[in-house]
Amino acid sequence: MSVPRRNRSGFTLIELLIVVVIIGVLAAIAIPKFQSTKGKANAATLKSDLRNLATSQEAYFYEHLTYTTNLSALNVQLTGGVTITWGTVSAAGWAAKVTHPLAYPIECALFIGSVSPLAPAVTEGQLRCQ
Repeated sequence: MSVPRRNRSGFTLIELLIVVVIIGVLAAIAIPKFQSTKGKANAATLKSDLRNLATSQEAYFYEHLTYTTNLSALNVQLTGGVTITWGTVSAAGWAAKVTHPLAYPIECALFIGSVSPLAPAVTEGQLRCQ
């Protein structure tokens, strides 16, 4: 007498565990790549905001013959989370550094005119990040 075989449908526990392990390996490879891409995007945001600030400062100087730290007078809006640190700001020039908590430790700085630069800026008019 033969024992009747049951028709099985579905996956065994071993097959499911193998799939979970494969997904885990793929995630372990993909997550660091994604984090690196996010860091680069935040660094690009810092550079963009600082360039926009420089353009606004020069437009303001053209009209008022001085520079300002008043962002609303400059009509510039920084990206959410971006923090600006002002150095010297006068009719002789200006210096600024921008940071973002998600881009840490990257910070970008720029200075124009005869004022003391904020690190990492070293050359007048040249945006520099580190």
